[in-house]
Amino acid sequence: MAKKNGSKLHITMFPWFAFGHITPFLHLSNELAQRGHRVSFLLPKKAHLQWQNTNLHPNLITFHTLTVPHVDGLPPGTETASDIPIFLTGLLAIALDLTRDQVEAYLRDLKPDFVFYDFAYWIPELASQIGFKTVCYNVVSAASLAIALVPARKFPKDKPPTDAELVEPPPGYPSSTVVLRPHEARSLSFMVLEFGTGTTFYERVTTSMKQCDAISIRTCQEIEGPLCDYIESQYDKPMFLTGPVLAEPPETPLEDRWAKWLDGFELGSVLFCAFGSQWILEKDQFQELVLGFELTGLPFLIALKPPSGAVSIEAALPEGFKERVEGRGIVHGGWVQQQLILNHKSVGCFVTHCGFGSMWEALMSESQIVLVPHLGDQILNTRLMADELKVAVEVERDENGGFSKEGLCQAIKLAMDKNGDQVGALVKNNHAKWKETLVRPGFMSDYIDKFILNLHDLYGKQSNKHGWQPN
Repeated sequence: MAKKNGSKLHITMFPWFAFGHITPFLHLSNELAQRGHRVSFLLPKKAHLQWQNTNLHPNLITFHTLTVPHVDGLPPGTETASDIPIFLTGLLAIALDLTRDQVEAYLRDLKPDFVFYDFAYWIPELASQIGFKTVCYNVVSAASLAIALVPARKFPKDKPPTDAELVEPPPGYPSSTVVLRPHEARSLSFMVLEFGTGTTFYERVTTSMKQCDAISIRTCQEIEGPLCDYIESQYDKPMFLTGPVLAEPPETPLEDRWAKWLDGFELGSVLFCAFGSQWILEKDQFQELVLGFELTGLPFLIALKPPSGAVSIEAALPEGFKERVEGRGIVHGGWVQQQLILNHKSVGCFVTHCGFGSMWEALMSESQIVLVPHLGDQILNTRLMADELKVAVEVERDENGGFSKEGLCQAIKLAMDKNGDQVGALVKNNHAKWKETLVRPGFMSDYIDKFILNLHDLYGKQSNKHGWQPN
């Protein structure tokens, strides 16, 4: 029976076991609960403890914990992608699939109206048995879904694709700028590797989108409209956009040590660098990075994990580096409050890997943006930012994908307009225009409100096939 648009929905969230997926699922949950809808959130035990303080509506959002089974090859106690190096995530997908019985038991008991999922491609099979609607909620950009994960691409198991085939856009792809370059083929090679038992990453994600009742993406029509339309046409599914679904700035203040240090520098003069919770640089690239910051002559704060093979950040620093940058440069090996640091008045440039969450935070900040992507989706986000929207500067790479300290320094100076060629002025002006759009009163809330209307229509089997574009 269809629910009236004013009635409240019960939604179960089941994201991939990674911080970069759990976080946006929880942001969306908070938005739904704010409007009175009930959310049951399935996540690993340790993640429950880490995320309970970010549940803004505990009266409506209930966490249900899953025991993540041990899989041979994973370190004992592994529950999320942040616990392991990136090359082991295929084994974590096996662990995800092994929670199926636990998930089924919860869903039979909870009896939700909808289940939102991403990598658990078997959720639609449970839907047909238990009785609920399914939404494949993608927390990566439409750019990365459109070029890499559409049915138009064919990756037969018995014939691995060539580099040229990996980087060639599929038929009908709507952008000439948001593309991969020949030397970046390896960034998509993971798609044809086993990701779980008997399935590749490509098969897992495309099956998730083929079998759902509706596809949803954490993006907006204004920035990725043609790419969203292309995905909708490829899958012939309703497309519901949630907008960026950004969290409110934390109420807790910036840690005193960082606030005091940043307060010591001029307005917009500090460079800030962070590459997310999972990516680990090789030692030579780590050293090129920090030396590139030194070359700029500007103050900087770098927050990265120690590079491969290094026991600590300090052990990996170039000889004499720490002494040369004392007083103006810090390389920190732990977690920092990225959003609060970006909002500090002294920060003038953000050097990021361009993960999708960081991309939105960069667009919402006042800082100039320099991009050093590593993986396929980050590279495509970078092309969207640097080549399509022209709000950022990408660091040049060699044919092997490496960057130099000189190239990084040059990109920072271009973005900061330190060489007088007006690139900095162009990206700054474009950035300011997009930020104005994103912070426009009602922009974010209008997306969520219409998204909920779309869910009601879908629940009543009256899908809004063509998605929605806000006024």
